[in-house]
Formats: sequence, structure tokens, C-alpha cells
Amino acid sequence: MPITTLSIPTADGRADAFAALPDSGGQHPGVLMYGDAFGNRPVLRELAQELAGHGYYVLVPNFFYRSGPAPVIELPEHIGDAARDEAIGKLMPLIEAHTDERIVRDAESCLEFLSAQPEVRPGPVAVTGYCIGGLLAVRTASAFPDRVAAVAGFHGPVGADEPDSLHRLLSRITAEIHLGHAETDLTPEALGELNQALDAAGVRYTSEIYPGTVHGYTMSDTDAFSPAGLQRPWDRLLPLLARTLGDG
Repeated sequence: MPITTLSIPTADGRADAFAALPDSGGQHPGVLMYGDAFGNRPVLRELAQELAGHGYYVLVPNFFYRSGPAPVIELPEHIGDAARDEAIGKLMPLIEAHTDERIVRDAESCLEFLSAQPEVRPGPVAVTGYCIGGLLAVRTASAFPDRVAAVAGFHGPVGADEPDSLHRLLSRITAEIHLGHAETDLTPEALGELNQALDAAGVRYTSEIYPGTVHGYTMSDTDAFSPAGLQRPWDRLLPLLARTLGDG
């Protein structure tokens, strides 16, 4: 699937980004994809191209663009446990500075940019994300319920908020939701509390722990990667997109 390098105008500058497009011409449903904390790199392009191969236009922004183009820190080709800890230490100030206000402001710019692309079919889009990107996806769906028809987050800290904050976040969502948690991300008890909040929000959702996975299971350039763990998101995501956006 072809990859196009892009620059998204935002209120705070320009965010570097890329898009993966289907081989076929015409218009396609749009998907906004947020990567993990390590940012845009070859593994994210592979994931975007895989999704584009199913008929979707996939936009992947660098949400740390205020600190420079992706990758914002130097990363090894394979991110082992030691390299991961070092990288997270460098990235944590950027994560902490990425406030809700910034998230929503950037999300609006990304959604406007996505809808303006001639290859994107008019109408609502889907938002998906990995790790912190899963939380960004949910916050985007919450802030723009009229623009987002589906949201999916994988090994994302969606249930980390206090109950009142979580309720406010979920209560504004109208999209159908899927959340795929790693075994190391939350306990079955915490999953039950999160799912109770989803029930209270009245949204259509699935939220489950993927057996045998650790945080980061979708990322093939890390020690956390699990081939079975990666397949499960595709098995959940593709039917979700077909139901909410139509076939690509």
C-alpha cells in the first residue's frame, strides 16, 4: 500500500504525519491512527499499510510534533527491555506535557485534515490507537462524538482515570468501542470496573483482556510483541470498521 508523507496544520504549528492508502483509486472510509509512545517508525507504517489494504485511508500523526519530527528520540531498530526503559524515561516529560487541551486541539486539526483529503469518503471516521495512542483515540471520540463512529484502543491506559473523570470521558462517546487490554495492564477486577463505566455510559462496546499478552503486544520491534496478540486486534478491529464505516 502506498505511503504519503504529510504535514498537518495545527494551532501550535505543523504536525508531521503519514498516510497509508489503498492501491485502488476512489474514496475510502477514513481512519485516524495514533501510535504508541515511541512514535511513528517502520512498525507503525506496517500497521497502517495492513489496515489500508482492507480499503481504508489511514492517517498517522506525530502527536509529539512540538518536540520535533518523528521519531522525537533516537530509537534502536529493536527496542529491548533496557532500551525501552531508557526511551520511556526520555519520553515521559513529553507524555506529561501532552495535556487534555493539547489532545483535543490536535485531534480537531487531524479530523479536519483527514476529512479534507480527496481520497477520504465523506462522513464519520474511526479512530484507533496503541498504548498512549489508545487513550488519545478514546479522548478524540469523546471530544468529537459527531465525527467518530468507531474507536479502538489496544494496550492503552483507558481505565487509569479516577472514576468521575472516566465517567465524564465515556459519557460523551457515541461511537462503538473496542478495547483490547494486555494481561499486564489491568487486573480482572479493574477490567470489571472499567466495563461497569462503559455500561453506565450506554455505549456499544467490547472490552477484554487478551490472554498471554504484555503491554506493547502489537509492536513487532519490541520484546513485548506477540504474533497471536497482534492477530486478535485485527479480528476485532476489521469487523468493527465494517459495521460502523462500511466495507473499505
